[in-house]
Amino acid sequence: MSGPFGGGVLIADGGLATTFEARGHDLSDGLWSARLLKDAPDEIVAVHRAFFEAGAVIATTASYQASLEGFVARGIAQIEATELLTRSVELARRARDEVASDGRRRWVAASAGPYGAALADGSEYRGRYGLTVEELAAWHRPRIEVLAAAKPDLLALETVPDVDEALALIRALDGIEVPAWLSYTISGGRTRAGQPLDEAFAVAAESPRIAAVGVNCCAPEDVSAVLAAARAVTDKPLVAYPNSGERWDVQRRHWTGSRTYSPALALEWVAAGARVVGGCCRVGPPDMAAVAAELGGFAKQ
Repeated sequence: MSGPFGGGVLIADGGLATTFEARGHDLSDGLWSARLLKDAPDEIVAVHRAFFEAGAVIATTASYQASLEGFVARGIAQIEATELLTRSVELARRARDEVASDGRRRWVAASAGPYGAALADGSEYRGRYGLTVEELAAWHRPRIEVLAAAKPDLLALETVPDVDEALALIRALDGIEVPAWLSYTISGGRTRAGQPLDEAFAVAAESPRIAAVGVNCCAPEDVSAVLAAARAVTDKPLVAYPNSGERWDVQRRHWTGSRTYSPALALEWVAAGARVVGGCCRVGPPDMAAVAAELGGFAKQ
């Protein structure tokens, strides 16, 4: 299960949620951008399309913070919760179909965020939830099954803060016939839970179910070192899609600091082995258009 990673660099999209917010949507609900799967599906299609038109060839679905339990806790029946997860893939495909006349090949990556994202309390940036690997795998499995059944091209197992959760996600992939990438969120040269990166990437390197590995939701200036750590333990394709460089102030609930995301850094990531380059929080279609223009000679056509 190698996925579409050979033959050039794939430009991924940027941060869906912050793009929705820029378009005027209030995502303060615990479901975050997943709320729009029910309330504003056409907006999801519009944002996917905006990234495609900016040059992205991978759309990550609006399912990062979605979970069956999270939907049910907000009064959505289990069957409708399953339909909403499926819809996340269908909406990305719809956006792809809308731009298909240019003949360019594009892919849909079904996003599965960490357990902490579904808690909506910031614990995805800490890890160490107090659950065993088996318990985490049992939690992730139903959502992964639903997303895989919707037939995306890829699964994006993203913003993973902890080696234990990586192990759980790999276990939850047992029998799933969709290629997956696994990307960690890091801080200070370690996972958010404090584990060494060589240990973290070795876990994914050993799994035939993981087609690519990398990093997301971190500072752009940290990416190259993380890719080097990954390359030291695996020859799998690498993915890189950091935040804008700004930081989220949890107490004040707003972004602080300066933007450091740039096409020049994207060139560094490609030189370090990245085969998927995109963005995460606060990286919008204009950013990806600049990256796509800079990487045009490297990009897979």
